[in-house]
Amino acid sequence: MLVQDAICLLDIPAHKTGTAFTKPVDPLLGKAIEAWEAVRPDQPTMLDSKTGEHVDLLFTFRARRVAKDYINKTIIPALCGKAGVPTADVRGNITSHRARSTIATQLYNAKEPMTLFELQAWLGHRSPQATQHYAKITPNTLSKAYNDAGYFARNVRTIEVLVDRDAVTSGQAAAGEPWQYYDLGHGFCTYTFFEQCPHRMACARCDFYAPKASTKGQLLEAKENLQRMLASIPLTEDEQAAVDDGQVALDRLLERLVDVPTPAGATPRQLGVPATATLLPIVAVSHGKEGTTGVSGAQSDSSGAPGCRSSSRAEWSDIPHA
Repeated sequence: MLVQDAICLLDIPAHKTGTAFTKPVDPLLGKAIEAWEAVRPDQPTMLDSKTGEHVDLLFTFRARRVAKDYINKTIIPALCGKAGVPTADVRGNITSHRARSTIATQLYNAKEPMTLFELQAWLGHRSPQATQHYAKITPNTLSKAYNDAGYFARNVRTIEVLVDRDAVTSGQAAAGEPWQYYDLGHGFCTYTFFEQCPHRMACARCDFYAPKASTKGQLLEAKENLQRMLASIPLTEDEQAAVDDGQVALDRLLERLVDVPTPAGATPRQLGVPATATLLPIVAVSHGKEGTTGVSGAQSDSSGAPGCRSSSRAEWSDIPHA
């Protein structure tokens, strides 16, 4: 009888991808083995053809090994029927190999997953290349890793955009008049494709720029039929460095852009843009992993635990596996 939270160790014989080894298994498996050994008549030891040793094998009956075809084509279908589950799915028949692959994938995608090398030891593989066949990442694990990477949290700035609804409904926008005003903090940019402007992080104040202190800027803010929206601006590596490293990185960015034309045609050098241009204002900030700040987008210890050890050896040599 197994005690609660027992750690069960299963002896695995030599097989095609590794030598004999011992692995920890769930107590449920230990109880199942105990139940099988309780009803199975005593069996003699058998010769392990790979090592030449006489060993106790788990899947034996009437002094003979249980053939892998009998396990996969008779025993497993009978167990599936008893459990009320199908014997096949879109990937094919349910077999012992499928079970091995499934548990390996689950261990690799657990809340506290095994590393590739831990999984290699647990599966008994000689090389990690054989283990990679089993180390499939589930969509949930991939989604969590993508979210934890925090790419968009760190590489997107969110700014406010004023939409002149009167200009849209009157047809002025269709005629080419400004109708979107990107709030840069110190002024507005009316360039429709602002997110594509190379100077978006440090405005060069071209003809699309309207200072807030100007008459045009004040008249805009005085309008009543303005819709305020948020726009997400993905950052390049240089722009992200300017955000993270401050004025020195910003100055390097400005130096790279000094001869890059603005949407209006002139370059910052021709416009005489000051070297102290300010970055876009942050509208919303979100926190990713602990210790990192980003900007949001738009809208049982085995040493002391009781243990058990199976006296039989699982016949993995008789069960197809990789």
